[in-house]
Amino acid sequence: MATPETPLGLLGGTFDPLHNGHLRLAEEARAQLGLDRVRLIPAGHPPHREAPGASAADRLAMCRLAAEGNPTLEVDPSEVESEAPSYTVTTLTRLRRELGETRPLVLLLGVDAFNGLASWNRWQELFDLAHIAVANRPGHPLVPARLAPELAREWLARQSSPAALARTPAGGLLAFTITALDISATAIRALVASGQSPRYLLPDPLVGYIAQHHLYPAKEASKSAWN
Repeated sequence: MATPETPLGLLGGTFDPLHNGHLRLAEEARAQLGLDRVRLIPAGHPPHREAPGASAADRLAMCRLAAEGNPTLEVDPSEVESEAPSYTVTTLTRLRRELGETRPLVLLLGVDAFNGLASWNRWQELFDLAHIAVANRPGHPLVPARLAPELAREWLARQSSPAALARTPAGGLLAFTITALDISATAIRALVASGQSPRYLLPDPLVGYIAQHHLYPAKEASKSAWN
């Protein structure tokens, strides 16, 4: 049974839709970093991008479908249920109140997201609230020399290891390597919009959900039955 000090992984995103690349990242992070579970946190109102193709309620429902039957995954609906913009620092502050000051929290980011971290709202406060683990895909590694200067300083000062994550609640930085899966939500939406099947790119229940709820609608000239 997990103790209060067992690290909890946090994987946020628009999840428009959630796909097997996200789920594999969560699985490999849990195994490599010694996480008890990974909590999926779909963004309700992402402030730095155009409106998602699916509603917040649909994206939350798809996350819940994907997590069913996997005891190492859980879903956090708080950003979807809030009317406020979905800022990571706000979510982590809430989780600290919910989970206490001693529970190690590990924010999971891809390389692209981490490279842009210095542009995030109150980004330096994130290190007071959680560790950050950056998922390297083969061929797309984190390159410290290419980081913004202020982020490069944090990278050098906060280097950690999987074993060290459980010893402190926040403040560490590390990279880990995951399996390269060339899957993107953008490509999935384009497939569906062109009338093609996204099967095997995301869990089967999500394929059915997208078809049933007519998400990412196909153009009239190219609709086909693929569900």
